[in-house]
Amino acid sequence: MERILKVYVYEDGNRPLCHTPVLRGIYASEGWFMKLMQENQQFVVKDPEKAHLFYLPYSSLQLRTHLYVPNSHSLQPISIFLRDYVNSISAKYPFWNRTKGADHFLVACHDWAPYTTKLHNELRQNTIKAVCNADASEGIFVPGRDVSLPETHIRTPKRPDSDIGGRPASERSILAFFAGQMHGRVRPILVGQWRGRDKDMRIYEALPADIARKMSYAEHMRSSKYCICPMGYEVNSPRIVEAIHYECVPVIIADNFVLPFQEVLDWSAFSVVVAEKDIPRLKEILLGIGEERYMTMQMNVKRLQKHFVWHGRPRKYDLFHMILHSIWYNRLNQIPVQ
Repeated sequence: MERILKVYVYEDGNRPLCHTPVLRGIYASEGWFMKLMQENQQFVVKDPEKAHLFYLPYSSLQLRTHLYVPNSHSLQPISIFLRDYVNSISAKYPFWNRTKGADHFLVACHDWAPYTTKLHNELRQNTIKAVCNADASEGIFVPGRDVSLPETHIRTPKRPDSDIGGRPASERSILAFFAGQMHGRVRPILVGQWRGRDKDMRIYEALPADIARKMSYAEHMRSSKYCICPMGYEVNSPRIVEAIHYECVPVIIADNFVLPFQEVLDWSAFSVVVAEKDIPRLKEILLGIGEERYMTMQMNVKRLQKHFVWHGRPRKYDLFHMILHSIWYNRLNQIPVQ
């Protein structure tokens, strides 16, 4: 990839809807990819005739901020913008029409991103969508064409690679930990089943103030063997990457969630996937994992951490390269064999 791949970044699109990355918060993955791609000199070419892929550099978060009418419950203004944006590009340049958008890609992390493509059939059906809301059950995200984008919560944009690391496995005294808001269908079931019922299962809604004063949220993750990562309103959660950063084995509870980078990563080697129906058996499932296997999984989390980290300047095998590789890999697999 590093020797061959070339990407053209469209200069079209007004700021801040396009070309204006948001580098902080839970949707920061799209912003960091945009920033690093627009600054890149290795993969980006000025001559579109030399490009293998074409990047649509809009921000789903900026669209949400500037186009969504509060309390309207309508994505129509955002969908209209994307339809018109793609139509203007396809009218101005020949590249979209050559493949009907199949060699074009978008990177968008807001929960609504997949749904906002609905007014342009080629954008919805052909373009490679790298999205955080990688839900295979809704008929929009297509595994093998689209890309599951890791959701990263960036608190310090000047140092996106800070606050990484955790205790060694021998010092992790908590079996399982979760604390978070009651978004979606899964979390209320998890908390209802386990909150206050088992000292080994530290499952909370919000982390109680008296407990937080003694041990912070981050320290809980650093001190737990397993970090529970249930879906929220949508299938993805920044907790998965947080768990990896804190070297805690992620336990993913989100039916139909397509995990990132499955073409190169074996998630069973460093995570546990639990079906939503098995939440009552959660402790039984975790205790059924032998100590040797747990130690191997925790070591693998630490080993694979580099693939889930942003850097101010991209490094080989980091999150920027992993996302770009997934996009390129899926595009190559969509090209018919002559």
